Amino acid sequence: MNELTVQAPAKINLTLKILRKRADGYHDIQSILQKVSLYDTLLLTCTPLQGITVTADDPSIPTDARNLAYRAADLLLTQQKIARGISIHIKKRIPAGAGLGGGSSDAAATLTGLNKLLRCNLTEAELLKLGVQIGADVPFFIYDKPAALAEGIGEQLSPVKIQVPLWLAIIFPGFSISTKWVYDNCRVLTNKVKNIRICRSFKQLNTVLHILRNDLEIVVDQQYPEIQIIKRTLIQAGACGALMSGSGSSVFGIFADEHHAQEALTLFGTPTNRVFVAHSL
Repeated sequence: MNELTVQAPAKINLTLKILRKRADGYHDIQSILQKVSLYDTLLLTCTPLQGITVTADDPSIPTDARNLAYRAADLLLTQQKIARGISIHIKKRIPAGAGLGGGSSDAAATLTGLNKLLRCNLTEAELLKLGVQIGADVPFFIYDKPAALAEGIGEQLSPVKIQVPLWLAIIFPGFSISTKWVYDNCRVLTNKVKNIRICRSFKQLNTVLHILRNDLEIVVDQQYPEIQIIKRTLIQAGACGALMSGSGSSVFGIFADEHHAQEALTLFGTPTNRVFVAHSL
């Protein structure tokens, strides 16, 4: 087998609580993450010449060592002492800088895909250790669960059961937000905040709606008032709840069914917006 096609799903944050700033500059968080049916597609190919080549159908995506898929391939080849050439082509559908985890998911798909393609036989635990070296969100996409509670900087994962299907209208307003900028401007009120007990099982939609919270919205709102406008519009369109995902800029609305989610997209038909209907995995 010389090539493998892998799917890299997006995520949303149903809860994102900022607990404290750490001595290393990162923040301790508690977040419930949910994988959703919006995907990048990666074609991984073994090539005759050594080295890593990344291409993408989106010209705005870097194809050098700034690309997390590139870094994932480099890390795996180095760790496993494999002298092979690897080509990675990314068919990009998840917007970059959107709070949907597209780059992290691409990195995770590269690690898990190359593990299979190159017959490295690394365990999930070993892949998780590699993933956190690339980025805090990468382990979640390696983790073999559709939803999880992420703690620490996001690398400490435990399973969450969301047993009710979530239909989502996802709105990307056409601009990216720097995750570093958001966290640099996040002012945690106290460094003595204790971890908050979070439910791990959800059988009804109302219990999911009850946990919708993103502490980073207060930072983003000051610079990007469009986020709150999108949230209000989604609610007016019939969403049961709406929230910014991660550090933004995407906003999702939760709907009762696919039809109503699809119908809501008609309110966001501007040249700058990119809109998607997706469901929880």
